[in-house]
Amino acid sequence: MKIAVIGTGYVGLVTGTCLAETGNHVICVDIDEKKINKLRNGKVTIYEPGLEKLFERNLKEERISFTTSLKEGIEEAEIIFLALPTPPGEDGSADLRYVLGVASEIGKLLSDYKIIVDKSTVPVGTAEKVHEAIAANYDGEFDVVSNPEFLREGVAVDDFMKPDRIVIGTTSDRAKEVLTELYGPYVRQGNPLVFMDERSAELTKYAANAFLAVKISFMNEIAQMCEKLGADVDMVRKGIGSDDRIGKRFLFPGIGYGGSCFPKDVKALMHSAKEVKYEFRILDAVIEVNEKQKLHLVSKIKRYYNNDLKGKHFAFWGLAFKPNTDDIREAPALEIIQSLLNEGATVCAFDPEAMENVKNLLGDKLNYAELQYDCLENADALVVATEWNEFRTPDFDKLLSMMKDPVIFDGRNVYDVQVMEKKGFHYESIGRPLVKQPKLV
Repeated sequence: MKIAVIGTGYVGLVTGTCLAETGNHVICVDIDEKKINKLRNGKVTIYEPGLEKLFERNLKEERISFTTSLKEGIEEAEIIFLALPTPPGEDGSADLRYVLGVASEIGKLLSDYKIIVDKSTVPVGTAEKVHEAIAANYDGEFDVVSNPEFLREGVAVDDFMKPDRIVIGTTSDRAKEVLTELYGPYVRQGNPLVFMDERSAELTKYAANAFLAVKISFMNEIAQMCEKLGADVDMVRKGIGSDDRIGKRFLFPGIGYGGSCFPKDVKALMHSAKEVKYEFRILDAVIEVNEKQKLHLVSKIKRYYNNDLKGKHFAFWGLAFKPNTDDIREAPALEIIQSLLNEGATVCAFDPEAMENVKNLLGDKLNYAELQYDCLENADALVVATEWNEFRTPDFDKLLSMMKDPVIFDGRNVYDVQVMEKKGFHYESIGRPLVKQPKLV
């Protein structure tokens, strides 16, 4: 099939590349000329494991191409995917100016039947607004479909190529037939294509992310209870996770959720609830818990240093909101760093992929290490904020020799409590027993 993908951000580039991988001819459109030139020259503009190999193969085979011209992009396309940003407004609502702006322009360019697919995460009722924007400039036949993405950063290629399910919101039999053919190669193992109306599909995306955010915040609350009651959250997690009604996933406590999806989508669903005068009290609590959880590790650090961080120097491992991505949007690490800086401390950070993004945001407010161990020299303590694999089994003897004091504050529960005790670290994590060592004078 001939497909256009409007927008070459995270969702657009993964979608376009993976659709090309099954033999479709995909043209990706973006107004950012610099980005388009990089993509034409074979440079992947996001970090996503497994994407670069697929991208290079499909670029070489000329199944994927790039343009800044919307007219060129959609001219021969049978299906047009809208993968445009929907940033949150000050009131939490999703900003639809890019989606509706492009829809209006598409209406001016259409000359025959096409399927326009909302791939962006959008509020309930957006498909109708997109239809209206196109119809204002085109009176021919077309369909607008809601097809939300469920791509997890770090494993997005697998999520697209082997999806748990594909949700398609449409009341058009014609669109349903075309999309069933398009997605056939991705559901050969029997995972379902779930068809529903457009509004239900739009709400499904928000409901899924909001529910996962609820699980995360619930476990962070349980972790706080464990610290107060002397229980171990790892044991509690295993105990409840073995119940298949609950499941094992998203039960790991930490320093709160971040990224481009959960914070934005929870707030957008809250805004939608307010618009229909419904009090979504659970989500109110989820947002509050998550904001407090981001600074829970800071309270541990301040308590250890008797509320005086002036002159303290912290090594900091992890800046991205999760491993296997360079995404720092709503990353808890950034709030922790800012809090330490505000208290008069200094920070030297390392992250395998996200440091350039942080440099662009925070500049020289902190120092950056080229290698993982470089930031440890004369550090008063190490803070772990992202659970990258390379942080899981470090050379602890090297840590002990390089750091001023053997102190670790672990916001992701990366290390084994007993190992930390045996190695002689003062070790504080989330919801687990404190490993207390006498302070060095």
